[in-house]
Amino acid sequence: MIKFVDLKVQYNSIKGDVKKAIEEVLDSTTFILGQQLTNFEKEFAGFCNANHCVGLNTGTSALHLALLARGISKGDEVITTPNTFIATCEAVSYTGAIPKFVDIDKETYNMDIEKLEKSITSKTKAVIPVHLYGQPADMKEIMEIAEKHDLIVIEDACQAHGAEHHKKRVPIADIGCFSFYPAKNLGAYGEGGAVVTNDKEVDNIIRAYRDHGQIKRHVHKCIGYNYRFDEIQAAILRVKLRHLNKWIELRRKNAKIYNELLEDCDAVIPVEKEYNKHVYHLYVIRVKQRQKLIEHLNSKGIQTAVHYPTPIHLQEAYSFLGYKKGSFPIAEQYADEILSLPMYPELKQEEIAFVAKSVKEFFEK
Repeated sequence: MIKFVDLKVQYNSIKGDVKKAIEEVLDSTTFILGQQLTNFEKEFAGFCNANHCVGLNTGTSALHLALLARGISKGDEVITTPNTFIATCEAVSYTGAIPKFVDIDKETYNMDIEKLEKSITSKTKAVIPVHLYGQPADMKEIMEIAEKHDLIVIEDACQAHGAEHHKKRVPIADIGCFSFYPAKNLGAYGEGGAVVTNDKEVDNIIRAYRDHGQIKRHVHKCIGYNYRFDEIQAAILRVKLRHLNKWIELRRKNAKIYNELLEDCDAVIPVEKEYNKHVYHLYVIRVKQRQKLIEHLNSKGIQTAVHYPTPIHLQEAYSFLGYKKGSFPIAEQYADEILSLPMYPELKQEEIAFVAKSVKEFFEK
């Protein structure tokens, strides 16, 4: 069996350090908002070349508080993409704002820049570009459009730890949001997230919001949330962060092998823009007969997944927005074709070769 992602093999490689880190937290008996989190926030901010990082309980919470910190509220429009995990839009909805979608770029599957500018109205207050699968959206152009129209930019970098755009690590804007869900390139052994920013005021606001609006104990400046991050997860992430650059390069190496082996078959392979450094949280191909290919690969003992089978505008939860089938034709077409192949740093070259061979066999039938 070739697993879609194998967390155990990675855990085994760092088991001693992880157990030691957890034991230190247990011995300290400080389990929430302690020194481990303070240290991780400094270290992850440094990794992102940013000034501040606020650890939170999920990436969804990170998006929610980033929007609140920038004053997004009821009736505002926030433009994003329909080809993302629903949390991107849920965060917008939590504020009372209205998600508004633009279709995706045919090559990168990220936000289509031309359609973005055409979708801006007097109610538009913010844009959330999603760095899908680990490749940054075209932030240079997005920032130019945002400046022209006085829009806030909040990056959904939940799949893009360490990704680069024009040789700069994300976030490119003043605020970026990350998830540490276990399967992410930097994953906790539970839930976790963070907001990374260069804006001290945003940092202060989010720190208050995450802990019931407190600016110091029993002094509540605003109605906040219980979005606190626990010390055990922070300690684990500190161990894993030390390995992240190496793991990114291994993912990129694996993607290169896939590309070379699959370039002459009927599957559409990922396009990495020359100005980006893709970190391949997911390795996603496109095929016309996806379900049959899934069944073929499953018969060979190869696990796959689909990210994502239904664009958000066609989900029942967002039917109230009034979009219909055909509203975003590229996202809808690709949702029927995309397939995520096994991808993780420890994936062996012979396993990649077997997956690629099995994909090509399907097209040769």
